Amino acid sequence: MFLSKLSRYASSPIREEDYEAFRLSKEGKEIIKLSAGDPARYFKTPKRIVDAYIEALKSNKNYYSDSQGVFELREAIAKRHKKLFGLEVSPEKIVITQGISEGIQFLNMATIDKGDKGIIIRPYYPSYIPYLQIFGGSPIFIDASEENGWDIDISSFSKKIKNEKRIKYMIITNPNNPAGYVLSRKKLIEIVDFANEHDIFLISDEIYDEIVFEGKFTSLSEVANGMPYMILNGMSKSFVGTGFRLGYMLLPNDDPKSSSLLSRLIEIAQMRLSPNTPAQFAYAEGLKDLSAHMREVKRLSNEIKERVYFATKEINKSEYMHAQRPQGSFYILPKLNMEKLKIKNDKEFVSKLLEEKFVQITRGSGFGIPNHIRLVSLAPKEVLKEAISRIDEFCNEHKA
Repeated sequence: MFLSKLSRYASSPIREEDYEAFRLSKEGKEIIKLSAGDPARYFKTPKRIVDAYIEALKSNKNYYSDSQGVFELREAIAKRHKKLFGLEVSPEKIVITQGISEGIQFLNMATIDKGDKGIIIRPYYPSYIPYLQIFGGSPIFIDASEENGWDIDISSFSKKIKNEKRIKYMIITNPNNPAGYVLSRKKLIEIVDFANEHDIFLISDEIYDEIVFEGKFTSLSEVANGMPYMILNGMSKSFVGTGFRLGYMLLPNDDPKSSSLLSRLIEIAQMRLSPNTPAQFAYAEGLKDLSAHMREVKRLSNEIKERVYFATKEINKSEYMHAQRPQGSFYILPKLNMEKLKIKNDKEFVSKLLEEKFVQITRGSGFGIPNHIRLVSLAPKEVLKEAISRIDEFCNEHKA
Protein backbone atom coordinates (compact mmCIF):
# COMPACT_ATOMS: atom_id res chain seq x y z
CA MET A 1 0.00 0.00 0.00
CA PHE A 2 1.56 3.28 -1.13
CA LEU A 3 -0.39 5.75 1.04
CA SER A 4 0.02 5.74 4.81
CA LYS A 5 -2.87 4.40 6.86
CA LEU A 6 -2.98 7.51 9.02
CA SER A 7 -3.28 9.83 6.02
CA ARG A 8 -6.88 8.66 5.61
CA TYR A 9 -7.79 11.02 8.42
CA ALA A 10 -6.94 14.09 6.32
CA SER A 11 -10.17 15.99 5.73
CA SER A 12 -11.84 19.38 5.87
CA PRO A 13 -15.65 19.52 6.03
CA ILE A 14 -15.39 23.28 5.52
CA ARG A 15 -13.80 22.71 2.10
CA GLU A 16 -15.46 19.48 0.99
CA GLU A 17 -18.08 21.18 -1.20
CA ASP A 18 -15.60 23.57 -2.83
CA TYR A 19 -15.03 21.51 -5.96
CA GLU A 20 -18.75 21.17 -6.64
CA ALA A 21 -19.28 24.89 -5.99
CA PHE A 22 -16.47 25.67 -8.44
CA ARG A 23 -18.00 23.36 -11.07
CA LEU A 24 -21.40 25.01 -10.73
CA SER A 25 -19.88 28.48 -10.95
CA LYS A 26 -18.06 27.48 -14.15
CA GLU A 27 -21.48 26.54 -15.52
CA GLY A 28 -22.64 30.10 -14.86
CA LYS A 29 -24.40 29.54 -11.54
CA GLU A 30 -23.94 32.30 -8.97
CA ILE A 31 -23.10 30.64 -5.66
CA ILE A 32 -23.83 32.26 -2.30
CA LYS A 33 -20.88 31.10 -0.24
CA LEU A 34 -21.50 31.02 3.51
CA SER A 35 -19.05 28.22 4.22
CA ALA A 36 -15.65 29.74 5.08
CA GLY A 37 -14.97 32.25 7.86
CA ASP A 38 -13.11 34.68 5.65
CA PRO A 39 -13.72 38.33 6.62
CA ALA A 40 -11.30 39.52 3.91
CA ARG A 41 -13.97 38.62 1.34
CA TYR A 42 -16.23 41.34 2.77
CA PHE A 43 -14.08 43.79 4.72
CA LYS A 44 -10.85 45.56 3.81
CA THR A 45 -7.56 44.86 5.53
CA PRO A 46 -6.55 48.16 7.22
CA LYS A 47 -4.58 50.37 4.82
CA ARG A 48 -1.65 50.79 7.19
CA ILE A 49 -1.14 47.01 7.20
CA VAL A 50 -1.36 46.78 3.40
CA ASP A 51 1.08 49.68 3.07
CA ALA A 52 3.49 47.97 5.48
CA TYR A 53 3.33 44.79 3.39
CA ILE A 54 4.14 46.77 0.23
CA GLU A 55 6.99 48.57 2.01
CA ALA A 56 8.42 45.25 3.18
CA LEU A 57 8.42 44.01 -0.41
CA LYS A 58 10.02 47.22 -1.67
CA SER A 59 12.67 46.95 1.06
CA ASN A 60 13.50 43.42 -0.13
CA LYS A 61 12.29 41.79 3.08
CA ASN A 62 11.59 38.65 1.09
CA TYR A 63 14.22 36.45 2.75
CA TYR A 64 13.88 33.52 5.15
CA SER A 65 13.19 35.08 8.52
CA ASP A 66 14.04 33.58 11.91
CA SER A 67 12.26 30.22 12.08
CA GLN A 68 10.61 31.31 15.32
CA GLY A 69 9.36 34.46 13.60
CA VAL A 70 10.50 38.03 13.06
CA PHE A 71 11.53 39.48 16.43
CA GLU A 72 9.64 42.76 15.86
CA LEU A 73 6.43 40.78 15.42
CA ARG A 74 6.97 38.60 18.47
CA GLU A 75 7.74 41.70 20.51
CA ALA A 76 4.55 43.41 19.26
CA ILE A 77 2.48 40.31 20.15
CA ALA A 78 3.96 40.28 23.65
CA LYS A 79 3.04 43.97 24.08
CA ARG A 80 -0.52 43.27 22.88
CA HIS A 81 -1.03 40.59 25.52
CA LYS A 82 0.40 42.88 28.18
CA LYS A 83 -1.93 45.73 27.23
CA LEU A 84 -5.10 43.68 26.74
CA PHE A 85 -4.72 40.96 29.37
CA GLY A 86 -1.94 42.06 31.72
CA LEU A 87 0.28 39.15 30.69
CA GLU A 88 4.03 39.59 31.04
CA VAL A 89 5.58 37.38 28.37
CA SER A 90 8.95 37.37 26.62
CA PRO A 91 9.05 37.43 22.79
CA GLU A 92 11.20 34.30 23.16
CA LYS A 93 8.10 32.42 24.36
CA ILE A 94 6.26 33.03 21.06
CA VAL A 95 6.47 31.00 17.85
CA ILE A 96 4.99 32.42 14.63
CA THR A 97 3.09 29.94 12.47
CA GLN A 98 1.46 29.94 9.06
CA GLY A 99 -2.01 30.32 10.53
CA ILE A 100 -3.38 28.61 13.62
CA SER A 101 -3.83 25.41 11.57
CA GLU A 102 -0.06 25.02 11.34
CA GLY A 103 0.14 25.64 15.08
CA ILE A 104 -2.28 22.76 15.67
CA GLN A 105 -0.17 20.57 13.39
CA PHE A 106 3.02 21.54 15.28
CA LEU A 107 1.31 20.87 18.63
CA ASN A 108 0.33 17.34 17.69
CA MET A 109 3.66 16.60 16.04
CA ALA A 110 5.40 17.62 19.26
CA THR A 111 3.16 15.85 21.78
CA ILE A 112 1.28 12.89 20.27
CA ASP A 113 2.42 9.28 20.01
CA LYS A 114 0.21 6.37 18.98
CA GLY A 115 -2.35 5.78 21.70
CA ASP A 116 -2.19 9.29 23.19
CA LYS A 117 -5.35 11.33 23.63
CA GLY A 118 -6.55 14.90 23.48
CA ILE A 119 -9.69 16.32 25.09
CA ILE A 120 -11.87 18.17 22.58
CA ILE A 121 -15.08 20.08 23.35
CA ARG A 122 -17.96 19.44 20.95
CA PRO A 123 -18.82 21.29 18.78
CA TYR A 124 -15.23 21.87 17.71
CA TYR A 125 -13.14 23.42 14.96
CA PRO A 126 -12.74 20.53 12.46
CA SER A 127 -8.94 20.62 12.07
CA TYR A 128 -8.41 19.65 15.72
CA ILE A 129 -9.44 16.06 15.03
CA PRO A 130 -7.51 15.01 11.88
CA TYR A 131 -4.23 16.52 13.11
CA LEU A 132 -4.60 14.55 16.34
CA GLN A 133 -5.44 11.33 14.47
CA ILE A 134 -2.76 11.65 11.79
CA PHE A 135 -0.12 11.49 14.52
CA GLY A 136 -1.74 8.40 16.06
CA GLY A 137 -3.87 10.02 18.75
CA SER A 138 -7.58 9.90 19.45
CA PRO A 139 -10.07 12.39 20.88
CA ILE A 140 -11.99 12.26 24.13
CA PHE A 141 -15.08 14.41 23.74
CA ILE A 142 -16.81 16.61 26.25
CA ASP A 143 -20.09 18.06 25.02
CA ALA A 144 -21.26 21.64 25.37
CA SER A 145 -24.99 21.40 26.04
CA GLU A 146 -27.02 23.28 23.44
CA GLU A 147 -30.14 22.96 25.58
CA ASN A 148 -28.35 24.72 28.44
CA GLY A 149 -26.93 27.59 26.42
CA TRP A 150 -23.81 25.65 25.43
CA ASP A 151 -22.86 25.00 29.05
CA ILE A 152 -19.98 22.59 29.74
CA ASP A 153 -20.43 20.25 32.71
CA ILE A 154 -16.83 19.96 33.90
CA SER A 155 -17.59 18.16 37.18
CA SER A 156 -19.39 15.25 35.47
CA PHE A 157 -16.67 15.00 32.84
CA SER A 158 -13.98 14.92 35.52
CA LYS A 159 -15.54 11.77 36.98
CA LYS A 160 -15.86 10.24 33.51
CA ILE A 161 -12.13 10.41 32.75
CA LYS A 162 -10.92 9.43 36.23
CA ASN A 163 -9.16 6.32 34.94
CA GLU A 164 -8.11 7.62 31.52
CA LYS A 165 -4.43 7.32 30.74
CA ARG A 166 -2.18 9.19 28.31
CA ILE A 167 -4.19 12.41 28.00
CA LYS A 168 -1.72 14.92 26.57
CA TYR A 169 -3.80 18.06 26.31
CA MET A 170 -7.19 19.75 26.29
CA ILE A 171 -8.08 22.41 23.72
CA ILE A 172 -10.79 25.05 24.00
CA THR A 173 -11.99 27.56 21.39
CA ASN A 174 -13.04 30.81 23.00
CA PRO A 175 -15.07 32.48 21.49
CA ASN A 176 -16.30 29.27 19.95
CA ASN A 177 -16.31 28.22 16.31
CA PRO A 178 -18.92 27.05 15.25
CA ALA A 179 -21.45 27.83 18.02
CA GLY A 180 -20.42 31.41 18.82
CA TYR A 181 -20.62 31.07 22.60
CA VAL A 182 -18.10 32.86 24.84
CA LEU A 183 -16.85 31.16 27.99
CA SER A 184 -17.57 33.07 31.18
CA ARG A 185 -14.70 33.80 33.55
CA LYS A 186 -16.28 31.42 36.08
CA LYS A 187 -16.45 28.57 33.55
CA LEU A 188 -12.89 29.23 32.41
CA ILE A 189 -11.71 28.95 36.02
CA GLU A 190 -13.55 25.61 36.30
CA ILE A 191 -11.69 24.39 33.21
CA VAL A 192 -8.36 25.57 34.63
CA ASP A 193 -9.05 23.80 37.94
CA PHE A 194 -9.96 20.62 36.05
CA ALA A 195 -6.76 20.74 33.99
CA ASN A 196 -4.67 21.33 37.11
CA GLU A 197 -6.37 18.47 38.96
CA HIS A 198 -5.65 16.01 36.13
CA ASP A 199 -2.24 17.43 35.15
CA ILE A 200 -3.44 18.22 31.62
CA PHE A 201 -1.76 20.78 29.36
CA LEU A 202 -4.36 23.38 28.36
CA ILE A 203 -4.58 25.12 24.98
CA SER A 204 -6.86 28.08 24.27
CA ASP A 205 -7.61 29.02 20.66
CA GLU A 206 -8.47 32.72 20.99
CA ILE A 207 -8.51 33.80 17.33
CA TYR A 208 -11.91 35.55 17.82
CA ASP A 209 -10.97 37.28 21.09
CA GLU A 210 -11.83 40.76 19.78
CA ILE A 211 -15.07 39.81 18.02
CA VAL A 212 -17.37 39.58 21.02
CA PHE A 213 -20.94 40.93 21.14
CA GLU A 214 -22.22 39.95 24.59
CA GLY A 215 -20.40 39.87 27.91
CA LYS A 216 -16.67 40.31 28.40
CA PHE A 217 -14.01 38.10 26.89
CA THR A 218 -11.62 36.51 29.38
CA SER A 219 -8.32 35.18 28.08
CA LEU A 220 -6.97 31.96 29.55
CA SER A 221 -3.88 33.94 30.51
CA GLU A 222 -5.97 35.96 32.99
CA VAL A 223 -6.95 32.92 35.07
CA ALA A 224 -4.29 30.26 34.40
CA ASN A 225 -2.27 31.04 37.55
CA GLY A 226 1.09 29.66 36.44
CA MET A 227 -0.18 26.32 35.11
CA PRO A 228 1.20 24.87 31.84
CA TYR A 229 -0.78 26.35 28.95
CA MET A 230 -0.63 27.72 25.42
CA ILE A 231 -2.51 30.50 23.63
CA LEU A 232 -3.21 30.20 19.89
CA ASN A 233 -4.04 33.36 17.98
CA GLY A 234 -3.28 35.22 14.75
CA MET A 235 -4.15 37.98 12.30
CA SER A 236 -6.77 36.21 10.20
CA LYS A 237 -9.95 37.48 11.84
CA SER A 238 -9.55 40.70 13.86
CA PHE A 239 -6.95 42.08 11.45
CA VAL A 240 -8.86 40.91 8.33
CA GLY A 241 -5.76 39.11 7.10
CA THR A 242 -6.79 35.53 6.32
CA GLY A 243 -4.58 35.33 3.23
CA PHE A 244 -1.52 36.51 5.15
CA ARG A 245 -1.49 33.08 6.83
CA LEU A 246 -0.01 34.19 10.13
CA GLY A 247 -0.76 32.80 13.56
CA TYR A 248 1.21 32.25 16.71
CA MET A 249 1.71 29.95 19.67
CA LEU A 250 2.37 31.64 23.01
CA LEU A 251 3.72 29.58 25.95
CA PRO A 252 4.42 32.07 28.76
CA ASN A 253 5.51 29.83 31.63
CA ASP A 254 8.74 28.09 32.66
CA ASP A 255 7.34 24.82 33.99
CA PRO A 256 8.89 21.61 32.56
CA LYS A 257 6.01 20.90 30.16
CA SER A 258 5.94 24.40 28.71
CA SER A 259 9.71 24.66 28.41
CA SER A 260 10.19 21.28 26.73
CA LEU A 261 7.25 21.89 24.38
CA LEU A 262 8.52 25.34 23.39
CA SER A 263 11.96 23.92 22.56
CA ARG A 264 10.46 21.18 20.42
CA LEU A 265 8.09 23.59 18.65
CA ILE A 266 11.03 25.79 17.69
CA GLU A 267 12.85 22.74 16.29
CA ILE A 268 9.76 21.79 14.28
CA ALA A 269 9.46 25.38 13.04
CA GLN A 270 13.04 25.21 11.81
CA MET A 271 12.06 22.29 9.56
CA ARG A 272 9.74 24.53 7.52
CA LEU A 273 12.36 27.33 7.48
CA SER A 274 10.14 30.36 8.13
CA PRO A 275 6.66 31.87 7.81
CA ASN A 276 5.87 34.55 5.19
CA THR A 277 8.46 37.24 5.95
CA PRO A 278 6.91 40.42 4.43
CA ALA A 279 3.54 39.48 5.95
CA GLN A 280 5.19 39.30 9.38
CA PHE A 281 6.45 42.88 9.07
CA ALA A 282 2.96 43.97 8.02
CA TYR A 283 1.38 42.21 11.01
CA ALA A 284 3.94 43.85 13.32
CA GLU A 285 2.92 47.23 11.93
CA GLY A 286 -0.73 46.36 12.52
CA LEU A 287 0.04 45.64 16.17
CA LYS A 288 2.29 48.66 16.66
CA ASP A 289 -0.56 51.16 16.94
CA LEU A 290 -2.97 49.26 19.17
CA SER A 291 -5.19 52.31 19.64
CA ALA A 292 -5.79 52.50 15.87
CA HIS A 293 -6.38 48.76 15.80
CA MET A 294 -8.91 48.94 18.64
CA ARG A 295 -10.88 51.56 16.70
CA GLU A 296 -10.74 49.44 13.54
CA VAL A 297 -11.77 46.22 15.23
CA LYS A 298 -14.61 47.94 17.12
CA ARG A 299 -16.13 49.07 13.81
CA LEU A 300 -15.57 45.60 12.36
CA SER A 301 -17.11 43.85 15.35
CA ASN A 302 -20.16 46.15 15.39
CA GLU A 303 -20.84 45.51 11.71
CA ILE A 304 -20.43 41.75 12.14
CA LYS A 305 -22.73 41.84 15.18
CA GLU A 306 -25.47 43.49 13.11
CA ARG A 307 -25.16 40.85 10.40
CA VAL A 308 -25.04 37.94 12.85
CA TYR A 309 -28.07 39.15 14.81
CA PHE A 310 -29.99 39.84 11.60
CA ALA A 311 -29.23 36.38 10.18
CA THR A 312 -30.14 34.66 13.45
CA LYS A 313 -33.50 36.42 13.48
CA GLU A 314 -34.16 35.40 9.86
CA ILE A 315 -33.21 31.78 10.57
CA ASN A 316 -35.57 31.60 13.53
CA LYS A 317 -38.52 32.58 11.34
CA SER A 318 -38.28 29.16 9.71
CA GLU A 319 -40.16 26.14 11.03
CA TYR A 320 -37.32 23.89 9.85
CA MET A 321 -34.42 25.24 11.90
CA HIS A 322 -33.60 27.18 15.04
CA ALA A 323 -30.41 28.86 16.25
CA GLN A 324 -29.20 30.39 19.49
CA ARG A 325 -27.92 33.92 19.07
CA PRO A 326 -24.10 33.90 19.12
CA GLN A 327 -22.16 35.91 21.69
CA GLY A 328 -19.06 36.22 19.51
CA SER A 329 -17.18 35.12 16.34
CA PHE A 330 -19.28 35.25 13.15
CA TYR A 331 -20.88 31.83 12.88
CA ILE A 332 -24.44 30.63 13.41
CA LEU A 333 -25.17 26.97 14.13
CA PRO A 334 -28.86 26.24 13.46
CA LYS A 335 -30.34 22.91 14.50
CA LEU A 336 -32.39 21.31 11.74
CA ASN A 337 -35.83 19.88 12.44
CA MET A 338 -35.05 16.61 10.66
CA GLU A 339 -38.45 15.13 11.48
CA LYS A 340 -40.01 17.66 9.09
CA LEU A 341 -37.61 16.85 6.23
CA LYS A 342 -37.18 14.05 3.71
CA ILE A 343 -33.43 14.37 4.12
CA LYS A 344 -31.45 11.61 5.84
CA ASN A 345 -28.73 13.74 7.46
CA ASP A 346 -26.99 17.11 7.46
CA LYS A 347 -24.39 15.98 4.90
CA GLU A 348 -27.12 15.24 2.36
CA PHE A 349 -28.82 18.52 3.29
CA VAL A 350 -25.70 20.58 2.54
CA SER A 351 -24.94 18.73 -0.69
CA LYS A 352 -28.48 18.99 -2.09
CA LEU A 353 -28.81 22.62 -1.02
CA LEU A 354 -25.75 23.55 -3.06
CA GLU A 355 -26.91 21.54 -6.05
CA GLU A 356 -30.48 22.86 -6.06
CA LYS A 357 -30.32 26.35 -4.53
CA PHE A 358 -26.68 27.32 -5.10
CA VAL A 359 -26.03 28.11 -1.43
CA GLN A 360 -22.84 26.71 0.09
CA ILE A 361 -22.83 26.13 3.85
CA THR A 362 -21.15 23.55 6.08
CA ARG A 363 -22.56 20.46 7.77
CA GLY A 364 -22.70 20.42 11.55
CA SER A 365 -21.48 16.83 11.72
CA GLY A 366 -18.12 18.10 10.48
CA PHE A 367 -17.92 20.04 13.76
CA GLY A 368 -19.01 17.04 15.82
CA ILE A 369 -22.69 18.00 16.05
CA PRO A 370 -24.96 16.15 13.55
CA ASN A 371 -28.26 17.53 12.25
CA HIS A 372 -26.96 21.08 12.38
CA ILE A 373 -25.63 23.43 9.73
CA ARG A 374 -23.08 26.23 10.08
CA LEU A 375 -23.58 29.56 8.35
CA VAL A 376 -20.89 32.23 8.14
CA SER A 377 -22.63 35.57 8.64
CA LEU A 378 -20.11 37.98 7.12
CA ALA A 379 -21.94 38.76 3.89
CA PRO A 380 -24.16 41.88 3.61
CA LYS A 381 -27.65 41.56 5.06
CA GLU A 382 -29.35 41.33 1.68
CA VAL A 383 -27.14 38.37 0.74
CA LEU A 384 -27.78 36.66 4.08
CA LYS A 385 -31.54 37.23 3.68
CA GLU A 386 -31.52 35.72 0.19
CA ALA A 387 -29.46 32.72 1.32
CA ILE A 388 -31.71 31.98 4.30
CA SER A 389 -34.80 32.41 2.09
CA ARG A 390 -33.37 29.82 -0.31
CA ILE A 391 -32.63 27.45 2.57
CA ASP A 392 -36.20 27.74 3.82
CA GLU A 393 -37.50 27.26 0.27
CA PHE A 394 -35.32 24.16 -0.05
CA CYS A 395 -36.78 22.80 3.19
CA ASN A 396 -40.32 23.38 1.93
CA GLU A 397 -39.51 21.44 -1.22
CA HIS A 398 -38.15 18.53 0.83
CA LYS A 399 -40.60 18.53 3.71
CA ALA A 400 -41.80 15.19 5.06
